[in-house]
Amino acid sequence: MTEIGIHQSWSSRTGFLMASVGLAVGLGNLWRFPYIAGLNGGGAFVLLYIFFVLAFGVPIIMGELALGRRGRLSAVGTMKKLTAEAGASPAWQSIGWLSLLVPFLGLAYYSIVAGWSFDYIYRALSGAFAGLDSAASTAAFDALQADPVRVISLQFAFIALTVLVVGLGVQKGIERASKIMMPALFAMLLLLVVYAVFAGEFARGLSFLFNPDFSALTPKAVLMAMGQAFFSIAVGVGGLMTYGAYIPERISLPRAALVIAGADTLVAILAGLAIFPIVFANGLDPQGGPGLIFATLPVAFGGMPAGALFGALFFLLFLFAGFTSALGMVEPIVCWVEEKWQVGRMTMAATVGLLAGIIGIAPALSFNKLADVKLLAGIPGVENWNIFQIFDGLVANLMLPINALLISLFAGWILSRKVAEEELGLTGKPFLAWQFSVRFVAPLAIITIVLFGFFGA
Repeated sequence: MTEIGIHQSWSSRTGFLMASVGLAVGLGNLWRFPYIAGLNGGGAFVLLYIFFVLAFGVPIIMGELALGRRGRLSAVGTMKKLTAEAGASPAWQSIGWLSLLVPFLGLAYYSIVAGWSFDYIYRALSGAFAGLDSAASTAAFDALQADPVRVISLQFAFIALTVLVVGLGVQKGIERASKIMMPALFAMLLLLVVYAVFAGEFARGLSFLFNPDFSALTPKAVLMAMGQAFFSIAVGVGGLMTYGAYIPERISLPRAALVIAGADTLVAILAGLAIFPIVFANGLDPQGGPGLIFATLPVAFGGMPAGALFGALFFLLFLFAGFTSALGMVEPIVCWVEEKWQVGRMTMAATVGLLAGIIGIAPALSFNKLADVKLLAGIPGVENWNIFQIFDGLVANLMLPINALLISLFAGWILSRKVAEEELGLTGKPFLAWQFSVRFVAPLAIITIVLFGFFGA
């Protein structure tokens, strides 16, 4: 078994890339990107999004991976080591702690929505989608959310599977699962796109996504493209820094960053090509959010040829996307515990999962028993947030961008040029372009996104 320091390493470049792409590709890729692209200029929005990914998304990925590989430890251990080497303020070590807290709290509520996919795979295979209308589908979705035992059971089932894979180790668990699940995810997506070509209004879906309407690129649309480019690539979560600690020296970080960002974008585009032709063919509203996945699509699959099979395939795809991201949420914490205590890896992973699940009970109950609990009542703008929304707002809107901002600044200003050049394998103008992005472009973009409330826009 290959090891780097006290931790295992990836056995191959492919294994690392599959795991890292899996971390970046999440539930939002399957509904949010296609939806906001279609409503904000189609092809014009996609071009703008790709520009932002290249301008600051890829450079931040490179920076986070470089920090991880240089430190060769958990996020906390890495930041302690690099801060000491640079003679910088210990305050920079907060990056390490945020890189544990963000994925831990993220898993606590992310697992709730991901767990719903188990229920919908079963429904599809059992023929429950057949003849379903919009009202019945919405009622079924509401019934699921209103059942606390069911919601929490599905949540813990999802966490248990995640824990099992992480507990098996970097190579035998995360890498092996990613090598199976990511090719399967792409294969399922392509199969669903082919299905949409024949069973849906593919031309209309294609136009919705790619017909360039530059008049729709309002300041709000530009901000949404910028925000999507940042939030979609998993920087600041802690997973990339941790995965970076396991990377052999022979792997090029700039190429890896381009593959991660490119694959993430490709999944989002293919998801749109699979979903919207089906939605349009059934005269349904292409609304965003979980409602599109759990209330609208079952109606579409229920009225189409082989809808049970392809409906189950879609929700299996949804499960895979959530699962590979969740692996990267558990691993940063397990990596840190591995450095602190001599405990079996499976025990460490199980403890992390159990604690996250227990904390996630509160947001799970916000759909039913605690639906009327508004902890932020009286605060304008967030007074109606339930506990789930508070978790999401705290993690996605505040902690994650702050951590990504700190990572970008540390990589650009604190990490020495010599160290950065060694890790990135860049010199001259390419290095200066990367440095300019992480020093100025990325921080400005992140601050803009936060100040103008990307997710609340």
